[in-house]
Amino acid sequence: MTSGKFTLSRRATFGLAAGAALAAPLPLRAQTYPDRPVTILVPFATGGYNDRYARAFAPFLAKQLGQPVTVINRPGGGTVLGNTFYLQQPDDGYMIMMHSAAPYIPLSILLRNAPYRAEDFWMINLPSRDATLCATAASKPIASIDAAIAALKANPAALTVGVQPASADLVNLALLVQAHGIDRSRMRIVTYDGGGPARTATMGGHVDIGLVGAEGFLPIKDRIRPLLVFDEEAFEGFEGTKLITDHAKQHGFTPEFVAGSQRGLVVLRRFVEKMPERYRILEAAIERATKDPDCVATLKGQQLATTWYGPEASNRAYLATHRTMAKYVDLLKAS
Repeated sequence: MTSGKFTLSRRATFGLAAGAALAAPLPLRAQTYPDRPVTILVPFATGGYNDRYARAFAPFLAKQLGQPVTVINRPGGGTVLGNTFYLQQPDDGYMIMMHSAAPYIPLSILLRNAPYRAEDFWMINLPSRDATLCATAASKPIASIDAAIAALKANPAALTVGVQPASADLVNLALLVQAHGIDRSRMRIVTYDGGGPARTATMGGHVDIGLVGAEGFLPIKDRIRPLLVFDEEAFEGFEGTKLITDHAKQHGFTPEFVAGSQRGLVVLRRFVEKMPERYRILEAAIERATKDPDCVATLKGQQLATTWYGPEASNRAYLATHRTMAKYVDLLKAS
């Protein structure tokens, strides 16, 4: 594996041309869209971040579109089932996805031979830019990441570690223990099918430490002890938690880590290209809903992301993560 630091700032902005077709003036026929309800498809089970975000956001998008917005869930296969189902729908703008697009779409391609390409999907906005958080239950005696590492160096099986299989969190775990010379094959790693179950196990002390997206920990932060954030910037809500860059400097190694989940609203690129007028209406409605003060207050009240990055920044960040996951695909396959 090639050595070197990779980071993807949640606050970064990027440039990406959306295509000349989107610059054309709206013809009158587009004004009939939408004339029936719109569906948000969530390729995860109920209760997770994407599901909560979709259900909180739906009423505000409905207000902007002038039509009801409903939410359905199609979990399974690391989002392959939901993604494949979505690709089978008409390209008419009446179904959109709420997705942890990165890293789940790239991972489904790299590890599950999914029948689509990363470029088949188009990000409208990915407001949630997560980072892996290593945490333990507040009731556990593990006081710091250094204490956890010391225990694992003395005996790789000393602690149970909760994580999602084939995830950015697993990559970060592997890179961390590799930097400390810990044999991952001897560790007691417990895998969970989703961030929600992994966080619940961490919070409840069913595992000694867990590595999961930091944003999902925010509603239960009083029940956990954060140990390490895999980022070079302080993460909102966990500002006092040690960063991987500081930890690496302390222990004399070059920090390597990958960005956590990038979540938000997604459509198909072919819809953008085939029906640019409808796409422009949909994108504008999503932007207005995202910036609606009532929507912002509602999302913040549920500790959900509210930033409008837009398609250019969101697509560039998503594709950058795809390239990064491809770099570490051998490590993921070995998990």
